[in-house]
Amino acid sequence: MTLFDEPGQGPRTHPLSAIRRLPRRTIVGVVALGVALAGLFTLTLLPSTYVIQQPGPVYNTIGTAPNADGEDVPLIDVDGVETYETSGSLALTTVQVLGNREQTPRWIEIATAWLDRSKAVVPLDSVFPEGTTSEQREEQNAVMMVDSQADATAAALRELGYDIEARITVASLVEDSPAQGLLREGDVIVAANGEEIADVAELRQIIQDAGGEPIEIAYERDGRPATTSVSPTRAVIDGEESWAIGVSLMTDYDDFPVDVHIQLDNVGGPSAGMMFALGIIDVLTPGEATGGEDIAGTGTIDGAGNVGPIGGIRQKLYGARDAGADWFLAPEGNCDQVVGHVPDGLAVVAVGTLDEARDAVEAIADGAAADLPTCTAG
Repeated sequence: MTLFDEPGQGPRTHPLSAIRRLPRRTIVGVVALGVALAGLFTLTLLPSTYVIQQPGPVYNTIGTAPNADGEDVPLIDVDGVETYETSGSLALTTVQVLGNREQTPRWIEIATAWLDRSKAVVPLDSVFPEGTTSEQREEQNAVMMVDSQADATAAALRELGYDIEARITVASLVEDSPAQGLLREGDVIVAANGEEIADVAELRQIIQDAGGEPIEIAYERDGRPATTSVSPTRAVIDGEESWAIGVSLMTDYDDFPVDVHIQLDNVGGPSAGMMFALGIIDVLTPGEATGGEDIAGTGTIDGAGNVGPIGGIRQKLYGARDAGADWFLAPEGNCDQVVGHVPDGLAVVAVGTLDEARDAVEAIADGAAADLPTCTAG
């Protein structure tokens, strides 16, 4: 039997014959590329084990902020004493976290963030510890914000000459605390090694100076005085290893002589303390502390006016620059993270106390900032 092709069709070929004529190595390479692309596409859709930190909103402490009803109100409102007009800005900076335990960023978002100098990719557990829900984290941050506002008010009023009384109270004991069975929640710490305690910073310093030797703690429980001896252990506090007695402390203040109200919704954590204190001082003193300059910053503060390090300093630097700030007050403890990450157009001043921060603001206002300390490597 003879088979004839239909006119105009030419010889028939099997659809796979062209592929068969390709070299085997080429076929393997094409298949491998296809598998890789398919895998990469699938990976971009999968959740990651990281979250992204990026610059958050910036708020002028001597300006206004929206309240719960969306109305702009003074961020710092003071009653009972004379207040003064201000200008410029003393802005607090924030960090926004993209992702949580319920929904982490996709890998494609992680890859994009890695290429952005203003963002940071950090392990999920470092922001949302195992066993902590997003709601619990928000509650913890809200408590820290309230404590920060109280500490900032105390520090500012002390800087202005007011006498502020405080009580150092045990808030909780950490796991495997060396103070277990010796101290309990609600105890008021009065003295350590014979020295009266005015703030948490003083107690920490006494513990460090002891170098691991037992600390004699004088305290009050239900109004009754008592003493105990606690042997410190090594622990990581604020990113550094040091001696600790394994208790979380909070500072309770008697009624302040000045009624200070800070209005700031949907922002948590303790890192705005220094800028709150500077804003309170500016509102309560004649003249314009900033001289019209736009100054931003960050840093925790205790009632004695000590400025402490914070997280997300790189994101806060970029947030300040993007908000129009020309100057940034950074905690000395963050200088290692500042060096090499300062965006163009922003000048950084390193501070360790509220007094130093106040002096820096005045120097900037007077055009005498050339000799202010900045962050250096190491």
